[in-house]
Amino acid sequence: IMTNQKQFGVWMDTHHATVIGKENADAENFTLLAHVKGEETTSNSSEKAENNHAKMVESKFFKEILTHMQNATNIHLTGTGVSQEKFMHYLADTPQFKNTKTEESTSNKMSDEKLIEFIAGKF
Repeated sequence: IMTNQKQFGVWMDTHHATVIGKENADAENFTLLAHVKGEETTSNSSEKAENNHAKMVESKFFKEILTHMQNATNIHLTGTGVSQEKFMHYLADTPQFKNTKTEESTSNKMSDEKLIEFIAGKF
């Protein structure tokens, strides 16, 4: 067992994320840390403005997720679509997380309990 590993799991889609982790370094079991809801993007008259707004909203959503994963050493991302991919790029571009080991898989939405089991099985 590796000590001092800060392991987290995130199930995410475009607008929702469920963050799983250990409440503190001594905790043995993974637990639900947070549900993060991204802002819905509204239609805008200009495509450029809409694009910028979407990027800003996405960035805010990612930052919010990261507030629950301080000093992460390992993150397992799962979910549907391209959100994990975008989030992985975001992590790689964030100095504090660029050395974090990330893995991803695809999975449908599951209950918090199932997700906790799923993430625990990844570490």
